[in-house]
Amino acid sequence: MLATIQSGAVYGVDAFPVEIEVNVGGGDTKVVLVGLPDTAVKESIDRVWTAMGNSGFHPPFGRTTINLAPADKKKEGPSFDLPIALGMLAADKAIDAAALEGVCVVGELALSGEVRKVRGVLPIALMARDSGCQRLLVPAHNAEEAAVAEGLDVYPVNTLRDAADFLDQELELDKIDMDTTRLFSEDGHYDLDFEDVKGQESAKRALEVAVSGGHNILLIGPPGTGKSMLSKRMPSILPPMSIEEALETTKIHSISGTLESHQPLITCRPFRSPHHTVSDAGLLGGGSHPMPGEVSLAHHGVLFLDELPEFARNVLEVMRQPLEDGSVTIARAAASVTFPCQFILVAAMNPCPCGYYTDPQRGCRCTQNQIQKYRNKISGPLLDRIDIHVEVPTINYQQLTSLEKGEPSAAIRERVINTRNIQHERFEVNPRVHCNAEMGSKEMRRYCVLEEDAEALLKMAITDLNFSARAYDRILKVSRTIADLDESDVITTPHVSEAIQYRTLDRELWV
Repeated sequence: MLATIQSGAVYGVDAFPVEIEVNVGGGDTKVVLVGLPDTAVKESIDRVWTAMGNSGFHPPFGRTTINLAPADKKKEGPSFDLPIALGMLAADKAIDAAALEGVCVVGELALSGEVRKVRGVLPIALMARDSGCQRLLVPAHNAEEAAVAEGLDVYPVNTLRDAADFLDQELELDKIDMDTTRLFSEDGHYDLDFEDVKGQESAKRALEVAVSGGHNILLIGPPGTGKSMLSKRMPSILPPMSIEEALETTKIHSISGTLESHQPLITCRPFRSPHHTVSDAGLLGGGSHPMPGEVSLAHHGVLFLDELPEFARNVLEVMRQPLEDGSVTIARAAASVTFPCQFILVAAMNPCPCGYYTDPQRGCRCTQNQIQKYRNKISGPLLDRIDIHVEVPTINYQQLTSLEKGEPSAAIRERVINTRNIQHERFEVNPRVHCNAEMGSKEMRRYCVLEEDAEALLKMAITDLNFSARAYDRILKVSRTIADLDESDVITTPHVSEAIQYRTLDRELWV
């Protein structure tokens, strides 16, 4: 008898439907699996066979042929165990085959028949809903994640026996409902706050400007000045995530397997901080079955690279294209996969190998050649893609022991949200641009209107400091953001002056 059951597989950040056809016929007992399965899928036969026996079912006798359609797309992972088992039971008439209509199933089986958690459930749930399925059976640990896809009845299953009895209407399972509004109200908070940071007002201001316009930023200062402390608090002043942003971010974390059990949705901006020993594949993504890297896991959030010069040169250079495009494409012989990676880059570094080149209290032990070699680890083209460079000086004893709290993140966030709303209205006609940092030349000509004195100041600074053409664009974009913080339609001299200050490190530290 022939039975058909629906499942899904992940490709990139989206999923595609997989129809599992199971036919049980005569002949010697043998199982044949076709449809471009990888090793994990091929091994599912042994898991399914044993799980069926331990769940009280008799595996079918005779030749069993299992086809995973479409046959020209690679099928990966253990998530086909449960649908294959249910398809074999339906083909062997152990359960009613008609009960499989309109049902999508994913799940890995243990030898005992227990259903284990799998990756990529959210994109599969969204695909199942869009393809017309009414019900989705998923592992209990993934049920809340799948229930985020509204318009689909999600049922959690713990064992193969539970799934079979549910389809035969011998067992009732509670449908999982998820209120996304409640999730945002409960989970959209951060433990770290800017009010805990003593001093460093200039650095805080630079971070506020960076977040307001979506600009990348580089913090330069001696050890212990609070570079990491400031960076870790950046998500707390970013605007709240929209439901679309939360779904995109959750899909990436679901595919990579970093989503915690019973975590339905990522409602807080992600903060990723890879170690400087990370490889280019770990940062951008890759592998024989391409998986998202750190830049994609930071999508709609912050990517923090501490000790920037300690990263391998080739690792830093491969970031140039993702920083420009907001996506990364991983090409393989069979196909290519594109992962989104729209994030704010926050980098931190010491001014020299020993760290005390700009510290007035401690002497630097480095030679000029050592300092130059240390700084040359970061190429000019990469540095040009970082809009803001700001010094983080050593704080004095009075600032360190002060009992006065700094400005809380909530107050800074209100200004950021107001500035982002101004940009949202400005770029409403162009859905590709969301903030000032994403402006192209066309948008810059239209929206970066300078007063006459401000234009003269910018011309003088570009001529004297020998900034590159890309640095000129960065100054204009940052000036536009500073003007938006002041709710000014025109960019004035103070706006340009502050933006130039965020680029003077090009001359002071890198020339």
